[in-house]
Amino acid sequence: MPLSDLYDPNRGYLVNDTVVIEAEVAVRRMVDYWTYDSKKETGFVGLKNQGATCYMNSLLQTLYHTPYFRKAVYHMPTTENDMPSGSIPLALQSLFYKLQYSDNSVATKELTKSFGWDTYDSFMQHDVQELNRVLCEKLEDKMKGTVVEGTIEQLFEGHHINYIECINVDYKSSRKESFYDLQLDVKGCRDVYASFDKYVEVEHLEGDNKYHAEQYGLQDARKGVLFLDFPPVLQLQLKRFEYDYMRDTMVKINDRYEFPLQLDLDRDNGKYLAPDADRSIRNLYTLHSVLVHSGGVHGGHYYAFIRPTLSDQWYKFDDERVTKEDTKKALEEQYGGEEELPQINPGFNNTPFKFTKYSNAYMLVYIRESDKEKIMCNVDEKDIAEHLRIRLKKEQEEKEHKKKEKAEAHLYTIIKIARDEDLKEQIGKNIYFDLVDHEKVHSFRIQKQLPFTSFKEEVAKEFGIPVQFQRFWLWAKRQNHTYRPNRPLTPHEEAQSVGQLREVSNKAHNAELKLFLEVELGPELCPIRPPEKSKEDILLFFKLYNAEKEELHFVGRLFVKALGKPSEILTKLNAMAGFSPNEEIELKLSLSQM
Repeated sequence: MPLSDLYDPNRGYLVNDTVVIEAEVAVRRMVDYWTYDSKKETGFVGLKNQGATCYMNSLLQTLYHTPYFRKAVYHMPTTENDMPSGSIPLALQSLFYKLQYSDNSVATKELTKSFGWDTYDSFMQHDVQELNRVLCEKLEDKMKGTVVEGTIEQLFEGHHINYIECINVDYKSSRKESFYDLQLDVKGCRDVYASFDKYVEVEHLEGDNKYHAEQYGLQDARKGVLFLDFPPVLQLQLKRFEYDYMRDTMVKINDRYEFPLQLDLDRDNGKYLAPDADRSIRNLYTLHSVLVHSGGVHGGHYYAFIRPTLSDQWYKFDDERVTKEDTKKALEEQYGGEEELPQINPGFNNTPFKFTKYSNAYMLVYIRESDKEKIMCNVDEKDIAEHLRIRLKKEQEEKEHKKKEKAEAHLYTIIKIARDEDLKEQIGKNIYFDLVDHEKVHSFRIQKQLPFTSFKEEVAKEFGIPVQFQRFWLWAKRQNHTYRPNRPLTPHEEAQSVGQLREVSNKAHNAELKLFLEVELGPELCPIRPPEKSKEDILLFFKLYNAEKEELHFVGRLFVKALGKPSEILTKLNAMAGFSPNEEIELKLSLSQM
């Protein structure tokens, strides 16, 4: 402001040579959303966005925070054999349970799968009103014949009368219709009351547009709508999108449109009500939810402002994030219209710069005051079927266990132990050119800092093989992509930790710590100490192929001298195969599958 304006007596700033300057200071809390914990900060959790499901998330949060609806969903009959992805009731029960008891944001994939949606559908924005109607219709159908039959109608169903009344003759036609939500005009209406005025506005049928009454012919008439009753939960769809015939395209209406915290539909002596409406019911409503669309006609983002307990505290549910908000943020800032930017230099240009607000309310949910206690009821675990509680608690425990495993993964390693028993089991069935499939052998999840000697004690407990009779070999990957035991662990290596041994394993081109457990059996088939192994000794594994039966199986292993001849071990091989000592056998080297 220039000083000339300050000193101008017509402006009224200076009184007795004194000017009063008031400053409003607000300290904004800096929020680090990378570490933000919605449950800790607000007591609520959000919903994960699958790609373009924010519109669905805002609707689901609104339904969840209508406790009577949530309780009815919990009481829908489901069985422990149902799968959430194939059952809308179970999927919704699961979703609501997790929203109520989880500490983290909740996924909606099971629910969308129960709708029959695939991944592509989850990346397409659907119509919120249509989704709401389809979901309620499906639930209404599933509730038939159960203890919660009629819940959807009790909550959301209202009725109005479409009437035509002739002016000059005694003729009137009327038709009763039900509704679960009302579509209100935004264009040309300043607020919700103006929309209701327009909704019940009387249309005069006269001139070329006269009404044809059955026995009276063409007559001047009045046509309109009046309400018989409103539902306890009133859902108002604001017509923010409409077809522009001039431009031949859909457009979004960002006009300013106000909505009250309390909505009185009995105003002006009940002008919205039909003559035979029950006027003993007080149609005074309080605002529960404001669903917002931010963007244009071809896309945008959806979120919701909700009062879960109808207190003064509002919450913004924006996909995974939930924040506390004030009434101004939830109401006034969602009216739409234009906003003025603050002037940096008022003396330079007195014309304020205005811009259109593309974030505005598109759906409002009101709860009738007289039904507030019933609708905002308490919902706890006793409302949830036992089989569902058990299932979901187990799922949550498994999830927490996996989360813990993932967080501690760097502290552990997996050791896979192959034995003669595994080779006998797999060769000829799943394995032909290799010795074993390591994915099908016993594995141990072991802390990296654990001494390998302690791990050997774990092996002794698992397989019943005393530590002194165990000898472990490292596997090596060969050029033909098969694995063979390469060499036994040295005493120095066995004295190391599991983590250090893992590093040795990696150097042997072994991505995992895979070991072969060599166990020698004595005459009574009891474990004995492994034989001494010299540098000249090599370990060979033998498979027997029966050409007549076309069968292959593992027969055993032998230590042989590197410079020895095959003929020197034929007698031992015949014994291993169960043949007579002089049986002629052919020896072939196992390579790899061509």
